[in-house]
Amino acid sequence: MRLVFAGTPAVAVPSLEALLDSGHEVAAVITRPDAPSGRGRRLTPSPVAVRAAAAGVEVLKPGTPREPEFLDRLRALAPDCCPVVAYGALVPRVALDIPRLGWVNLHFSLLPAWRGAAPVQHALLHGDDVTGATTFRLEEGLDTGPVFGTLTEAVRAEDTTGDLLERLAIAGAGLLVATLDALEKGTLTPVPQPAEGVSLAPKLTSEDARVDWARPGFQVSRQVRAATPDPGAWTVLRGERLGLGPVRPAAPAELEPGAIRVSRAQVLVGAGGGTAVELDEVRPAGKRPMPAAAWARGARDLDGARFD
Repeated sequence: MRLVFAGTPAVAVPSLEALLDSGHEVAAVITRPDAPSGRGRRLTPSPVAVRAAAAGVEVLKPGTPREPEFLDRLRALAPDCCPVVAYGALVPRVALDIPRLGWVNLHFSLLPAWRGAAPVQHALLHGDDVTGATTFRLEEGLDTGPVFGTLTEAVRAEDTTGDLLERLAIAGAGLLVATLDALEKGTLTPVPQPAEGVSLAPKLTSEDARVDWARPGFQVSRQVRAATPDPGAWTVLRGERLGLGPVRPAAPAELEPGAIRVSRAQVLVGAGGGTAVELDEVRPAGKRPMPAAAWARGARDLDGARFD
């Protein structure tokens, strides 16, 4: 089939790679416009744009997929189907109607669970044991279209969002190619999503990633892992922001929520209900990440201090 692929972040690159290696033709790629990045805030193309350019594939960067010039170009490309992975913009009906087989979205949850921008983050935040990926026909609604196929992935105890997304991106790329292969053969019929089990997964904000030490330790661990690497979990110590890497639930300790206990090789923090967590990595403001024990050795009067 002749395809126009839509995607933007690094998590979409494995799908683009799989399509380039498949028997399908990738005629062009749609991605979000270049965005400021790094300390100098220089305009930088998306990971998908970089990979497509390296492959010699035409790259389209509309400010919005409603732009007449973009729609004219998409019509001229005459795709049979538009696969999409984490594109980052709503596709209007006028664009959805252009490819004869529609748009096929790869979404990183088992729909109808966790519709929205942050399905993996919310799966971790809510303690799901199993998640997965779904291919479905894109509609104007938020991840509401009928399903073509699914795969499942166990959530591991130490998984961060980054860890889980990396595995799902690779496995999901295979699911996307298999879906397109079956569509080309005419052997696949989409199935409507059930009305039961719908949950929403809005993007996590920086405030969502601020650790609430009143929660039990296992919930603190979920919150930190869900926010790693983006937007990044954090807390406040003596008025200064401190980034946190993954934490581990620890044995119950006689510590108030947010209270810090330092030993030679361990930093414990009290959490709700008499629980505690052990810090693994911290990121002081303006500095690189470091082991929590090394940070504690360099900090003054840390034992007995308290996170806000």
